[in-house]
Amino acid sequence: MTTTTTPQYGIEIRVDFPYEEAIEKVTAALKEEGFGVLTEIDVKATLKKKLDADFRRYIILGACNPHFAHQALQAEISIGLLMPCNVVVYEADDGKTVVAAMDPGLMAQVSDNPELPKIAVGARAALERALRSLES
Repeated sequence: MTTTTTPQYGIEIRVDFPYEEAIEKVTAALKEEGFGVLTEIDVKATLKKKLDADFRRYIILGACNPHFAHQALQAEISIGLLMPCNVVVYEADDGKTVVAAMDPGLMAQVSDNPELPKIAVGARAALERALRSLES
């Protein structure tokens, strides 16, 4: 299992355990880092229902850490447009499961507010710890 940074927008890890188990484990790992999962979007089911299109198993978890969210909203009220931090779990073509998290640093890139990069660094570190814990 290797943690990598996806091009420009996220942190990714490939794991050897099944999709359902990955969802359970990443949800628990996020909780350990102070994140709650506010939303779950089953992309496969949604695309089937709305478009009658087949797609791999893929879920978007809307994760939020109240501490970081509160700090970010105090720094810049409109930053809520970029929240929560999405985490995706999907089946890769090679049979592995991919878990990827949005890089909170994106928030800092769209604003000139000097407080946001500091908050984003802490949030990214927490997300990286959560993903790295899946390696053990």
